[in-house]
Amino acid sequence: AKFADHLPLYRQSEIYAREGVELSRSTLADWVGRSAKLLDLLVTSLKTYVLQAGKVHADDTPVPVLEPGRGKTKTGRLWTYVRDDRAAGSTDPPAVWFAYSPDRKGEHPVKHLREFSGVLQADAYAGFEPLYVGERQPGRILEAACWAHARRKFYDIFVANKSPIAADALGRIGKLYEIEADVRGQSSTMRHEQRALRASPLLQALHAWLSATLTTVSKKSELANA
Repeated sequence: AKFADHLPLYRQSEIYAREGVELSRSTLADWVGRSAKLLDLLVTSLKTYVLQAGKVHADDTPVPVLEPGRGKTKTGRLWTYVRDDRAAGSTDPPAVWFAYSPDRKGEHPVKHLREFSGVLQADAYAGFEPLYVGERQPGRILEAACWAHARRKFYDIFVANKSPIAADALGRIGKLYEIEADVRGQSSTMRHEQRALRASPLLQALHAWLSATLTTVSKKSELANA
């Protein structure tokens, strides 16, 4: 109830009391702590399994965290690291490892992924940069940029003012999505071949179009910053 339904322990204590069961909040908190300790081994195993993959998707989301004694909340971060290669025809079970931090400093993903080696798919958050360009282990982690994040700004601009340029960009990116839909679930070799054959020409054309279009819009416009 605490984690799935966000039901605070003091409310659970009151609910039990109405049923004639006296359970203090301190007792419930102790149970939560002991349960977390028992789950440590499972969390460690899950982390090991996720980071053994050759490709991991990383992201983070804000979470409100109570500040005891201050009567308000602060913002923490929940980092998600996903192993899921089903789209590449893998039969390995997908899994997610969650890691909490009290803030969004880049030191957290660097610490979380210090034992990982492979491809990291993530957004353009600067905190991931040291993983790609670290001097002590150059090339240990290869960056796979996220098309969804690249597409999002064009989508927001189109929704806001129906920009024909943004619409054109969305259409071009959509063609790449269509290719991915066609090869989803196929082997890595087949996906690589199809991307080289079908996606590479589209990407080259998209780059040329973006470069040419950039010279025609205001440098201060939303499109220029997209």
